[in-house]
Amino acid sequence: MTPYREQQKLNHISFSVLDLAPILDGSDARTSFKNTLDLAQHAEKWNYKRYWLAEHHNMPGIASSATSIVIGHVASGTNKIRVGAGGIMLPNHAPLVIAEQFGTLESLFPGRIDLGLGRAPGTDQRTAHSLRRGQFSDGQDFPEQLEELRAYFDPNLLDDPLAVRAIPGEGLTIPIWLLGSSGFSARLAAKLGLPFSFASHFSPENTLPALELYFDQFQPSHILSEPYAMAGVNIIAADSTDEAHYLASSMKMQFLNLIRNNPGQLQKPVHDVKEFCSPYENAILEKQLGSSFIGDKDTVKKELEAFVKDTGVNEIIINSQIYDHQARLRSYEIISELMNEV
Repeated sequence: MTPYREQQKLNHISFSVLDLAPILDGSDARTSFKNTLDLAQHAEKWNYKRYWLAEHHNMPGIASSATSIVIGHVASGTNKIRVGAGGIMLPNHAPLVIAEQFGTLESLFPGRIDLGLGRAPGTDQRTAHSLRRGQFSDGQDFPEQLEELRAYFDPNLLDDPLAVRAIPGEGLTIPIWLLGSSGFSARLAAKLGLPFSFASHFSPENTLPALELYFDQFQPSHILSEPYAMAGVNIIAADSTDEAHYLASSMKMQFLNLIRNNPGQLQKPVHDVKEFCSPYENAILEKQLGSSFIGDKDTVKKELEAFVKDTGVNEIIINSQIYDHQARLRSYEIISELMNEV
């Protein structure tokens, strides 16, 4: 046990929402954005702490590619919930542009904006090249990009009177999180004393090693005196476990299509995913979705309690890829009921 990590309990942690703005089979992005705002408004009412949107590109089933615009859409339709990026894939962008975009968001919605940053492209390599116009990065220069971005918000980090300025952005306090699915960002977040969010929802086998790195190597900063760790998990909750597993098949089919390099819109649920995949593909699904909690309230509660105890995280951010919007709302409502109970 590290000096910082404790065996957390559910009543000590916060819950948040991770939204990929899913485009449903037979629907469109307009409907997706309508559903996103509706979910955010319910999440605010149910006392979730923050609502994050993820940057992905060339994905027919994900509408949040222009992430900062969708953040503004959500923030303008809510009142108090924190809204942010989970995350912006920094190598896809000039740091100055991100500073200006999030400086604008923070100026419009003061005290409510988060900036989570990742170093992966959030897409395939061909699309990454299109985004970066030949300035391809393998992510190894992410620390330098991060340093540049932070300096736009805080010019004291640079000693250059002729430095380019981010207007708006300069002088604003916008919480920066590092996101990761391996140890790279865990080490960097620990070194800089920043909050860290781990993508356990698609990289469960790396969860404990990355979090241990973060807790073990954390260096206090003017931002954090102690580490603050979040984990992303998939939760599909329903009033019965059978219903939850039926609803979860849409998420599994989406991952199956990614395994096959054939991403598509979020499909209607099916009764048995195994009928659509080989044993090898099913084994990959089981491994990749290992941090998915599927069931009724009691089942999800028990699994969450074990996960929080094992990881020591301070916050859980929940991804729920459910085809039916009302069922998706109900899943988050069940977690809110669990929050109130503990």
